[in-house]
Amino acid sequence: MKRKLQALAVLLIFGVLKLPLEQHVTRDLRRMRLVDEPMNLGTGENMGQMGLAATLGGLRGLVATVFQLQAYVAFTNVDWAQVDKYYNFVNRLQPRNASYWEEASWHMAYNAASYYLYSEDLKPGLRGQLYQAYVKRGIDILTEGLKFLPDNPRLWQKLGDIHWNRSKDFKAAGDAYWNAFQNGGLNFTQRFAAYAYAQSTDPASWQKGYGILKKLYDEKKATPGLIEYLKMLEQNLHIPAAQRIPDAAPVRSTPDPQAGPLK
Repeated sequence: MKRKLQALAVLLIFGVLKLPLEQHVTRDLRRMRLVDEPMNLGTGENMGQMGLAATLGGLRGLVATVFQLQAYVAFTNVDWAQVDKYYNFVNRLQPRNASYWEEASWHMAYNAASYYLYSEDLKPGLRGQLYQAYVKRGIDILTEGLKFLPDNPRLWQKLGDIHWNRSKDFKAAGDAYWNAFQNGGLNFTQRFAAYAYAQSTDPASWQKGYGILKKLYDEKKATPGLIEYLKMLEQNLHIPAAQRIPDAAPVRSTPDPQAGPLK
Protein backbone atom coordinates (compact mmCIF):
# COMPACT_ATOMS: atom_id res chain seq x y z
CA MET A 1 0.00 0.00 0.00
CA LYS A 2 2.83 2.33 0.89
CA ARG A 3 4.49 1.73 -2.49
CA LYS A 4 1.24 2.47 -4.30
CA LEU A 5 0.89 5.78 -2.46
CA GLN A 6 4.50 6.64 -3.29
CA ALA A 7 3.92 5.83 -6.95
CA LEU A 8 0.76 7.98 -6.98
CA ALA A 9 2.66 10.85 -5.38
CA VAL A 10 5.37 10.60 -8.06
CA LEU A 11 2.77 10.68 -10.82
CA LEU A 12 1.06 13.72 -9.30
CA ILE A 13 4.38 15.57 -8.94
CA PHE A 14 5.33 14.67 -12.51
CA GLY A 15 1.96 15.87 -13.77
CA VAL A 16 2.27 19.21 -11.97
CA LEU A 17 5.78 19.73 -13.33
CA LYS A 18 4.75 18.73 -16.85
CA LEU A 19 1.68 20.99 -17.03
CA PRO A 20 3.52 24.32 -17.63
CA LEU A 21 5.59 22.69 -20.40
CA GLU A 22 2.49 21.29 -22.12
CA GLN A 23 0.74 24.64 -21.87
CA HIS A 24 3.76 26.36 -23.40
CA VAL A 25 3.91 23.87 -26.27
CA THR A 26 0.17 24.18 -26.84
CA ARG A 27 0.44 27.97 -27.05
CA ASP A 28 3.22 27.65 -29.63
CA LEU A 29 1.19 25.19 -31.70
CA ARG A 30 -1.83 27.50 -31.62
CA ARG A 31 0.35 30.42 -32.64
CA MET A 32 1.45 28.40 -35.68
CA ARG A 33 -2.20 27.34 -36.24
CA LEU A 34 -1.34 23.68 -35.92
CA VAL A 35 -3.80 23.32 -33.05
CA ASP A 36 -7.17 25.10 -33.00
CA GLU A 37 -7.98 27.70 -30.39
CA PRO A 38 -10.93 26.66 -28.22
CA MET A 39 -14.03 28.34 -29.62
CA ASN A 40 -16.77 29.81 -27.47
CA LEU A 41 -19.50 27.84 -29.21
CA GLY A 42 -21.47 26.78 -26.18
CA THR A 43 -20.85 24.00 -23.69
CA GLY A 44 -22.38 21.23 -25.78
CA GLU A 45 -20.53 22.23 -28.93
CA ASN A 46 -17.15 22.56 -27.21
CA MET A 47 -17.58 19.20 -25.49
CA GLY A 48 -18.47 17.62 -28.81
CA GLN A 49 -15.36 18.98 -30.51
CA MET A 50 -13.10 17.98 -27.63
CA GLY A 51 -14.62 14.51 -27.67
CA LEU A 52 -13.97 14.11 -31.38
CA ALA A 53 -10.41 15.37 -31.06
CA ALA A 54 -9.63 13.12 -28.12
CA THR A 55 -11.22 10.06 -29.65
CA LEU A 56 -9.86 10.34 -33.19
CA GLY A 57 -6.61 12.23 -32.71
CA GLY A 58 -4.56 12.14 -35.92
CA LEU A 59 -7.29 10.20 -37.75
CA ARG A 60 -9.58 13.22 -37.97
CA GLY A 61 -8.55 13.98 -41.56
CA LEU A 62 -9.23 10.43 -42.70
CA VAL A 63 -12.59 10.28 -40.96
CA ALA A 64 -13.53 13.66 -42.43
CA THR A 65 -12.82 12.29 -45.91
CA VAL A 66 -15.07 9.30 -45.22
CA PHE A 67 -17.90 11.60 -44.13
CA GLN A 68 -17.37 13.75 -47.22
CA LEU A 69 -17.83 10.66 -49.39
CA GLN A 70 -20.99 9.87 -47.46
CA ALA A 71 -22.20 13.41 -48.15
CA TYR A 72 -21.57 12.87 -51.86
CA VAL A 73 -23.66 9.69 -51.79
CA ALA A 74 -26.44 11.62 -50.05
CA PHE A 75 -26.14 14.32 -52.73
CA THR A 76 -26.62 11.78 -55.52
CA ASN A 77 -29.69 10.51 -53.63
CA VAL A 78 -31.02 14.09 -53.33
CA ASP A 79 -31.13 13.73 -49.55
CA TRP A 80 -30.30 17.27 -48.46
CA ALA A 81 -30.75 16.69 -44.74
CA GLN A 82 -28.13 13.93 -44.90
CA VAL A 83 -25.79 16.10 -46.96
CA ASP A 84 -26.03 18.79 -44.29
CA LYS A 85 -25.52 16.26 -41.49
CA TYR A 86 -22.41 14.69 -42.98
CA TYR A 87 -20.80 18.02 -43.81
CA ASN A 88 -21.53 19.12 -40.27
CA PHE A 89 -19.42 16.18 -39.10
CA VAL A 90 -16.72 17.03 -41.65
CA ASN A 91 -16.46 20.63 -40.50
CA ARG A 92 -16.35 19.63 -36.85
CA LEU A 93 -13.41 17.38 -37.63
CA GLN A 94 -11.55 19.79 -39.95
CA PRO A 95 -12.67 23.35 -39.06
CA ARG A 96 -9.52 24.90 -40.59
CA ASN A 97 -10.17 23.48 -44.04
CA ALA A 98 -11.92 26.27 -45.95
CA SER A 99 -12.92 24.04 -48.87
CA TYR A 100 -15.21 21.97 -46.64
CA TRP A 101 -17.11 25.04 -45.44
CA GLU A 102 -17.39 26.25 -49.04
CA GLU A 103 -18.65 22.90 -50.34
CA ALA A 104 -21.21 22.54 -47.55
CA SER A 105 -22.53 26.04 -48.13
CA TRP A 106 -22.72 25.55 -51.90
CA HIS A 107 -24.78 22.38 -51.51
CA MET A 108 -27.26 24.15 -49.25
CA ALA A 109 -27.55 27.62 -50.80
CA TYR A 110 -27.48 26.52 -54.43
CA ASN A 111 -28.16 22.81 -54.97
CA ALA A 112 -30.73 22.21 -52.24
CA ALA A 113 -32.33 25.65 -52.55
CA SER A 114 -32.73 25.32 -56.33
CA TYR A 115 -34.05 21.77 -56.02
CA TYR A 116 -36.92 22.90 -53.81
CA LEU A 117 -37.56 26.11 -55.73
CA TYR A 118 -38.23 24.19 -58.95
CA SER A 119 -39.82 21.08 -57.42
CA GLU A 120 -43.16 20.41 -59.11
CA ASP A 121 -44.21 18.14 -56.25
CA LEU A 122 -44.52 21.06 -53.83
CA LYS A 123 -46.96 23.96 -53.60
CA PRO A 124 -45.48 27.31 -54.70
CA GLY A 125 -45.61 28.78 -51.19
CA LEU A 126 -43.73 25.86 -49.70
CA ARG A 127 -41.16 26.00 -52.51
CA GLY A 128 -40.34 29.58 -51.58
CA GLN A 129 -40.10 28.79 -47.87
CA LEU A 130 -37.72 25.88 -48.41
CA TYR A 131 -35.68 27.90 -50.87
CA GLN A 132 -35.19 30.69 -48.33
CA ALA A 133 -34.46 28.20 -45.54
CA TYR A 134 -31.68 26.50 -47.48
CA VAL A 135 -30.20 29.80 -48.66
CA LYS A 136 -30.06 30.86 -45.02
CA ARG A 137 -28.46 27.54 -44.12
CA GLY A 138 -25.74 28.18 -46.69
CA ILE A 139 -25.13 31.63 -45.21
CA ASP A 140 -25.02 30.22 -41.68
CA ILE A 141 -22.42 27.62 -42.68
CA LEU A 142 -20.07 30.23 -44.12
CA THR A 143 -20.63 32.50 -41.13
CA GLU A 144 -19.65 29.66 -38.81
CA GLY A 145 -16.62 28.81 -40.93
CA LEU A 146 -15.45 32.41 -40.73
CA LYS A 147 -15.31 32.11 -36.94
CA PHE A 148 -12.43 29.69 -37.48
CA LEU A 149 -11.00 31.38 -40.61
CA PRO A 150 -11.82 35.10 -40.24
CA ASP A 151 -9.08 36.18 -42.66
CA ASN A 152 -9.95 33.76 -45.48
CA PRO A 153 -10.82 35.89 -48.53
CA ARG A 154 -12.48 33.08 -50.47
CA LEU A 155 -15.02 32.34 -47.73
CA TRP A 156 -15.84 36.05 -47.53
CA GLN A 157 -16.22 36.16 -51.32
CA LYS A 158 -18.54 33.15 -51.34
CA LEU A 159 -20.62 34.76 -48.60
CA GLY A 160 -20.89 37.87 -50.76
CA ASP A 161 -21.93 35.75 -53.75
CA ILE A 162 -24.78 34.14 -51.83
CA HIS A 163 -26.04 37.48 -50.54
CA TRP A 164 -25.84 38.96 -54.06
CA ASN A 165 -27.30 36.04 -56.01
CA ARG A 166 -29.64 34.44 -53.49
CA SER A 167 -30.72 36.51 -50.52
CA LYS A 168 -30.49 39.82 -52.42
CA ASP A 169 -29.17 41.49 -49.28
CA PHE A 170 -26.85 43.89 -51.06
CA LYS A 171 -25.56 45.61 -47.94
CA ALA A 172 -24.48 42.24 -46.53
CA ALA A 173 -23.01 41.35 -49.92
CA GLY A 174 -21.02 44.58 -49.95
CA ASP A 175 -19.68 43.97 -46.45
CA ALA A 176 -18.65 40.42 -47.35
CA TYR A 177 -16.92 41.42 -50.59
CA TRP A 178 -15.15 44.26 -48.82
CA ASN A 179 -13.90 41.89 -46.12
CA ALA A 180 -12.67 39.58 -48.87
CA PHE A 181 -10.70 42.42 -50.45
CA GLN A 182 -9.33 43.60 -47.11
CA ASN A 183 -8.02 40.11 -46.44
CA GLY A 184 -6.18 39.75 -49.72
CA GLY A 185 -9.02 38.86 -52.08
CA LEU A 186 -8.82 39.42 -55.84
CA ASN A 187 -9.30 42.96 -57.14
CA PHE A 188 -12.80 42.30 -58.42
CA THR A 189 -14.02 41.85 -54.82
CA GLN A 190 -13.33 45.55 -54.24
CA ARG A 191 -15.47 46.51 -57.25
CA PHE A 192 -18.19 44.07 -56.35
CA ALA A 193 -18.31 45.51 -52.83
CA ALA A 194 -19.02 48.91 -54.34
CA TYR A 195 -21.55 47.53 -56.86
CA ALA A 196 -23.39 45.79 -54.03
CA TYR A 197 -23.38 48.89 -51.85
CA ALA A 198 -24.78 50.86 -54.78
CA GLN A 199 -27.78 48.52 -55.00
CA SER A 200 -28.58 48.62 -51.29
CA THR A 201 -31.27 50.80 -49.74
CA ASP A 202 -28.89 52.18 -47.13
CA PRO A 203 -27.53 55.72 -47.72
CA ALA A 204 -24.47 54.92 -45.61
CA SER A 205 -23.73 52.01 -47.94
CA TRP A 206 -24.19 54.29 -50.96
CA GLN A 207 -21.52 56.54 -49.48
CA LYS A 208 -19.15 53.59 -49.06
CA GLY A 209 -19.75 52.47 -52.62
CA TYR A 210 -19.25 55.97 -53.99
CA GLY A 211 -15.95 56.32 -52.14
CA ILE A 212 -14.62 53.07 -53.58
CA LEU A 213 -15.75 53.74 -57.15
CA LYS A 214 -14.62 57.37 -57.22
CA LYS A 215 -11.17 56.31 -56.04
CA LEU A 216 -10.94 53.67 -58.79
CA TYR A 217 -12.18 56.19 -61.36
CA ASP A 218 -9.55 58.73 -60.32
CA GLU A 219 -6.92 55.98 -60.65
CA LYS A 220 -7.95 55.51 -64.33
CA LYS A 221 -9.46 52.10 -63.62
CA ALA A 222 -12.94 52.85 -64.94
CA THR A 223 -15.05 50.22 -66.68
CA PRO A 224 -18.58 50.54 -68.12
CA GLY A 225 -19.96 48.85 -65.00
CA LEU A 226 -18.03 51.18 -62.71
CA ILE A 227 -19.27 54.25 -64.58
CA GLU A 228 -22.86 53.00 -64.52
CA TYR A 229 -22.93 52.53 -60.77
CA LEU A 230 -20.96 55.69 -60.10
CA LYS A 231 -23.50 57.73 -62.08
CA MET A 232 -26.32 56.07 -60.16
CA LEU A 233 -24.67 56.88 -56.83
CA GLU A 234 -24.04 60.48 -57.87
CA GLN A 235 -27.77 60.82 -58.35
CA ASN A 236 -28.76 58.98 -55.17
CA LEU A 237 -26.32 60.99 -53.05
CA HIS A 238 -27.17 64.31 -54.76
CA ILE A 239 -23.56 64.97 -55.68
CA PRO A 240 -23.24 68.56 -57.02
CA ALA A 241 -23.08 68.72 -60.80
CA ALA A 242 -19.62 70.30 -60.75
CA GLN A 243 -18.24 67.29 -58.84
CA ARG A 244 -19.77 64.61 -61.06
CA ILE A 245 -17.76 62.65 -63.60
CA PRO A 246 -18.18 63.84 -67.20
CA ASP A 247 -18.90 60.38 -68.62
CA ALA A 248 -22.36 59.48 -69.85
CA ALA A 249 -24.01 56.48 -68.25
CA PRO A 250 -23.61 53.39 -70.48
CA VAL A 251 -26.72 51.76 -71.93
CA ARG A 252 -27.47 48.23 -70.79
CA SER A 253 -28.18 45.46 -73.25
CA THR A 254 -30.75 44.20 -70.70
CA PRO A 255 -33.09 46.34 -68.60
CA ASP A 256 -32.81 44.00 -65.60
CA PRO A 257 -30.99 45.88 -62.79
CA GLN A 258 -30.32 42.56 -61.03
CA ALA A 259 -28.38 41.17 -63.96
CA GLY A 260 -25.15 42.33 -62.37
CA PRO A 261 -22.64 44.99 -63.33
CA LEU A 262 -21.78 45.59 -66.94
CA LYS A 263 -18.60 43.87 -68.12
